Amino acid sequence: MTTVVLVRHGLTHMTGPVLAGWTPDLHLDERGQKQAAAVAERLRPVRFDALVSSPLDRCLDTIGAIAEGRDTPVKVEDRLGECRYGDWTGKPLKELAKDPLWKVVQQHPSAAVFPGPEGEPLRETSNRAVAAVRDWNEQLGPDATWLACSHGDVIKAIVADAMGLHLDQFQRILIDPCSVTIIRYTETRPFVVRTNDTGGGVSDLLPAPKKSRRKASSDAPVGGGAGA
Repeated sequence: MTTVVLVRHGLTHMTGPVLAGWTPDLHLDERGQKQAAAVAERLRPVRFDALVSSPLDRCLDTIGAIAEGRDTPVKVEDRLGECRYGDWTGKPLKELAKDPLWKVVQQHPSAAVFPGPEGEPLRETSNRAVAAVRDWNEQLGPDATWLACSHGDVIKAIVADAMGLHLDQFQRILIDPCSVTIIRYTETRPFVVRTNDTGGGVSDLLPAPKKSRRKASSDAPVGGGAGA
């Protein structure tokens, strides 16, 4: 099975009050730098077969901290870039909440198309992000563990797909800055191992001793299972 570790970028001065989108030259602020350093330290024991990032600076800053001291180069994947919010980009969220499109984004995101020539349908954001993950899975192979650094809505869309949820349900998922989300893809289905994790160990990501390894099952545990 292929294990994908999804990390959202750390905080910038725009994160929260303003919809940053594809705002250029937007780097982590001091808080975000500390978050990136912390998640890098948490993930230090894990060997990654690939480090893949959105092309936006805040993601490159975050994955740069994770890549420090590793031999694995960072690869840029445009399809993991933020949703293109068009004319909404750079506007305060309080202002956008008064726009009639806001209710569509909240209640029927699969129908949301952001305004302006640069605007993108949310469904296209989801389609490209999911396709990117599956393409990298195929390229790296079933034994790989790799990391992708991306954005909140993009990761939410990937998680919704892994859970078999319609995109209209993806607003039920929370992805905080520098949180860790882990999905394992087997031959017939993905398993969401953890979401929006901002603390704790990563021992379950370390490879099992060769003698104890067995072929990954696509069956879900009946009754909930005993845990990893």
